Amino acid sequence: MDLTYPNEAEEFRTEIRGWLEENLPDGWFDDDFEMTDEERAEFNSTWPQKLFEGGWICATWPAEYGGKGLTTMQGVALSEEFARAKAPMRGDFFGDTLVGPTILQWGSEEQKKEFLPGILKGETRWCQGFSEPNSGSDLASLKTSAVLDGDEWVINGQKVWTTGGHHADYCFLLTRTDPDVKKHAGITYMLVPMRQDGIEVRGIVQPDGTAEFCEVFFDNARCPKDAVVGGVNNGWKVANSTLAFERGLSATTGWRRFAEEYRLMTEAATANGTIDEPTIRQRLMEYYTKIQILRINGLRNLTSTLNESKDMGTIALGATNKMFWSEMHKAAMELALDIYGADAMLIDSGPEAGSWPGATRDKRREGYPVSPMMSSFFFSRSETIWGGTSQIQRNIVGERVLGLPKEPKPPTGD
Repeated sequence: MDLTYPNEAEEFRTEIRGWLEENLPDGWFDDDFEMTDEERAEFNSTWPQKLFEGGWICATWPAEYGGKGLTTMQGVALSEEFARAKAPMRGDFFGDTLVGPTILQWGSEEQKKEFLPGILKGETRWCQGFSEPNSGSDLASLKTSAVLDGDEWVINGQKVWTTGGHHADYCFLLTRTDPDVKKHAGITYMLVPMRQDGIEVRGIVQPDGTAEFCEVFFDNARCPKDAVVGGVNNGWKVANSTLAFERGLSATTGWRRFAEEYRLMTEAATANGTIDEPTIRQRLMEYYTKIQILRINGLRNLTSTLNESKDMGTIALGATNKMFWSEMHKAAMELALDIYGADAMLIDSGPEAGSWPGATRDKRREGYPVSPMMSSFFFSRSETIWGGTSQIQRNIVGERVLGLPKEPKPPTGD
């Protein structure tokens, strides 16, 4: 690994840092900075427009499509400075991080002109329509169908765990367009408008009272014939693709959220005396060590990206990193509960709202009051599931990298 950043990246870093200092609210960088609920709401509503005006949303996209055409290392510097400032960097995660890059790589010119401006401006909200009640880890077994009717696709079926589906304007949807071929070969990737009579969205209430995950029901819903991205029956390849210029941009920042948690844990353990317990000290050091491993693996991933490496080691790195950090964080949140004790479950005296990644901003949710600590604890349990379960990641490493036999399928028939 070469840990020296090129001059162009460091010069660009100075520009970013100056912009953040000028545009973030007064006092943002002070240790005791806080915002009222009204100030937070105002910030959340105006910040995407500032990001757009600064050109920071999707800044690595080519200039011809509204980006800045940043190099990979300039993009890394951008991500690092936003992470250091703890400033939101995205307009809509599903739009600018997932479907936007997919449209850039696979979409037609008409699709790029229609959808990319709304993503860049933060005006269009997206959701991901992949998982189904019986097609989670085995996503290729999905059954939601799309049948061509003249110039439109008619869609029927159900998706589940659709984050933000109740707010979305569009869904990037995987559908079954050919049921007579092998399951991976009959899938098509479509861009479907959500606000139509043929779509019903129901929130799935979680233990912390939130309902960001949704069920989505398609009953003769429709989208234009040209809403297909990457070609009919080519959806599996489209869904699994990743743009080369997007790879590695968060490689050097992902560990920071955990480092902040570690800091909060050590402060709390020192204050309440649990730091004197040998098992607590040992678990804290294990967490610290794993955070450093995650940081170093991020640099390895960045180096692999810069070298345009496509060997099997790169494939393994993505799977092992996801498995590593999600299982690490699950154990870390169990440690946090042991440090804070019963205080973690108290609404009024537990850790402050917003302190913990995954924690709800509000201290109380209608029907189910939950502390920020417990909200983050619940969230950590899901991290080993979304984005590919730990079991699936182990299969990827075992089968594609180590060359082990495929996982045996369950017996069929009587």
